[in-house]
Parts: sequence; C-alpha cells; structure tokens
Amino acid sequence: MHATVSFDRNLPLVGLNAKGQHTFFDVTLDPSSPALYASPIDILLQSLAACSMLDIISILGKMKKEVVKLDAALDAERAETHPKVFTSIHVSFKLCSPDCTKAELDKAAGLSMDKYCSVTAMLKASGCRVTWDSEVVGE
Repeated sequence: MHATVSFDRNLPLVGLNAKGQHTFFDVTLDPSSPALYASPIDILLQSLAACSMLDIISILGKMKKEVVKLDAALDAERAETHPKVFTSIHVSFKLCSPDCTKAELDKAAGLSMDKYCSVTAMLKASGCRVTWDSEVVGE
C-alpha cells in the first residue's frame, strides 16, 4: 500500500491513496473556527464500522440474505493522556432485512469482528477492547 497526505495553509489536509482517491481531514487549529472535515481519529473510528459492515454485507450475501439497510452506531472511550488512544469501542449494528435472523446477523458480525476486519484487529492488537451487539428489524 502507498498513500500521501499534503498540507497547504489554504486547504485542508488531503490524503491520496494509490488508486487516486482523496480523503479530506480537519486541520482546524483555531478552536473558535468550525471544523469542515472529520479528524483522523474520527475517521479511524468510522473505518472500524465501514470495514466490518463491508464484511457483514458480503457474508450475508453469501448466505443469500437480503440487506435492505445496515447501520452501525459506535461509542468509544479514549485515554485521558497523550497519546489519547482508543481504550474501548462498542459497535451496535442494526440490520433491516426481510429474511435474515438475528442469529445469522450475529454469525456474520462475529466473523467480521473476530476474523476478517483488519481495522478491528489492529485496534484490538493495540489493547483497545472492542465489543458489539446487533439487532434485526423487518422491512
């Protein structure tokens, strides 16, 4: 993998991956100025959900289950001193599906969170406690 991040005093931090895709990061140094983009730590937290959700959607697809909508809500705690690493993260998955059971969603989420999601694995390896729960609602 390869990526670059650039700063220009008149622009936000701009990340560029090897595929030419951009990511914008908040660089607000003045606390009175509103942030226009997410911070790197916000993006890391959201990346955990996005990574696991892609796994879950793929696994449920292989189970021939219809995914109408999948949401994830994350609650995180960080260390109080620098570096303010994540110490715990809880993810709540909410699936809208006409034919998927909670047990099937739990199987897919468990495989993602324990085996496939590299973001989750990296956070766990750093000492962060990652937990999750799930719920299925009909269409």
